[in-house]
Parts: sequence; C-alpha cells; structure tokens
Amino acid sequence: MKNISIIGSGSWGVALSVYLANLGNKVKIWSFKKEEADLINNERKCKFLPNITLPDGIECSLSYEEVIKGSDIIIHVTPSAFTRNIVKEYKKYVTNQPVIICSKGFEKDTLKTLDEVIQEELPNTKIGVLSGPSHAEEVSIGIPTALVIASKHEDILKEVQENFMSKDLRIYTSTDVKGVELGGALKNIVAFCSGVAAGLGLGDNSYAALVTRGLTEITRLGVKLGGEKETFYGLSGLGDLIVTCLSEHSRNRKAGFLIGQGKSLEETKKEVGMTIESIDNIEVAYELAKINNVEMPIVEMVYNCLYNNLEPKKAVEILMTRDRKSEVTKEG
Repeated sequence: MKNISIIGSGSWGVALSVYLANLGNKVKIWSFKKEEADLINNERKCKFLPNITLPDGIECSLSYEEVIKGSDIIIHVTPSAFTRNIVKEYKKYVTNQPVIICSKGFEKDTLKTLDEVIQEELPNTKIGVLSGPSHAEEVSIGIPTALVIASKHEDILKEVQENFMSKDLRIYTSTDVKGVELGGALKNIVAFCSGVAAGLGLGDNSYAALVTRGLTEITRLGVKLGGEKETFYGLSGLGDLIVTCLSEHSRNRKAGFLIGQGKSLEETKKEVGMTIESIDNIEVAYELAKINNVEMPIVEMVYNCLYNNLEPKKAVEILMTRDRKSEVTKEG
C-alpha cells in the first residue's frame, strides 16, 4: 500500500483516486473548492463523475500540507494554465516524493511543456509523465486501459509500473519524456478539429484524413522539439489521438463540434463548462510552428478559425486545395 497525493479534484484526478484506492492505496486529494471537497468527503461523489461512488481510502482537503505530508508519490493533475502557480504553492511541502504529471498541455506564456515548468520549480525532484488514451469515465469503472509512464529515472518507471498496474490498467515505460508530453498536449488540437468536422457534418473519410494528417503534424513538431518519432505512434500519441478524436467523452472534441456548428468561442467555453486544453494548445502550437519553421496547415487553419474569423467550411476548402504533394517526404 502506498500513500498517494493527488493535486487536483477534476474528473481525471478523481478517476485516478478511485482506481488507486481500489488497489488498496490510501489517497488524499487536494482541491481548491470547498464544495468539491465536501462532496467527496461527505457524499462520496464527484460532480464530474456523477455515476461513481468513491470507495473508502479517499480523503479530500484544501490544505496542501495535509495532502502531501507523509505521501510516497505526488500525482499532479491540474489544468496546464494553473500548473506553475499551484506548484509554487505546494513545493515547500515536497520532500523526496517523485511528482508524476498527469496533466496535458503547455504553459501558454512561455510555450514550455509541463515537465519543464515543474522541473524549474522543483529542480531536485524526480519527474515522471503518465499519459495515454484514458477517459476518466472509463478508468473510474475499471474498463481496460493502457498507459505509458515516461521518466529519465529508472526507479520512477519501476515504481509506477509495479504499483499502478492491474488487470484493468496496463502500464508501459518510456524514457522519452518530451515525446510523451508533446503527444498528450498536441493531440488535443486534432481532437478539437475532429469536433469541428463533426459539427460541419463531414464524413468518415474526412475523419480518417484529419487524424492521419494531424498525426503527421504532431510528429513533425514533436520531433523538432526533441521527441522521438516512434513515441508519436505509441499510446501517448496515436493512441490518445484516436480516443480523443472519436469519443463523446472528449471535451476537446465537444468544443470543436460547437465551433463547427457556428457557436462563438465564449459560447463554447460556457457550454462545455470544464477546462478546454485544446484552446490554449492551439495558440501555443501555432507559435511553436512559426518559431521552429515547421509546416502545420491544420493547426494554422484552426488557429485562423478561432482568432481571425475564418469560417470552418472555408478552412476545409483551403486545406483540400493546397499545393500537390507526395504523402511521404522529409517534411511530411
């Protein structure tokens, strides 16, 4: 049994709590909302996973010290926009625990991945990234799932694989932290675009083309930024891309669907009601592509739809009438 701290009481943080508590671990969740903590502690419920009753072994607190003190592992699961500030608040309570990042995204202002952000704030702490195709709604009820843990530290890979694996959750290991981080962050953009396609009423052919060419763009930028090409065809790249593009559970896909139907960005954010990582990720990917001279036409078109008033139908037309190309080239 391990004492596990989970920083974040959203759907993924609570789903991991349920899974890990069911394995016999003692789990403490940090939340910044008293109403969420009260719901977890008193009613054994989570508003983001309304059909789940939380098992024994889970507590929720508004105190970082209470959650982190005496823990063996810290799991960080907060929206990327708040990651640095939250780490700044809890880092004084971190001793020798590894921090496992389960958030997906970038720090918008600096264009940095979350492992870079947390390593800057916790320079002496061992970092891991747990990612892959994993809807909270399914993990929380024991539907078989496969993830990948990435770290530069062999003991972290071994610890997570040994303590988190079960008949319901298979975990592979990787040393490509950058590739796993980038796959998880960038796939949200393509998922958003798949929602736009659905909102426009496009068909299966369109989805297949979007996912395939979207993966090409993700890989192209990811390799430029230091990831290994093979990683983007694994669980944290292609795997996460498939589940996020095709599933009704995906808030990124839902957001894109609303944009495709003609909703404004503000209307979309209000209707989804939870953090939409893809919105900020689109801006970051657009900037990174420009800085690194990487061609990303899908990212460019969706950026222009969100911020330059390009109609989604027109964006599809522009993509379909680009210059003739070979499918496999050095540039993708």
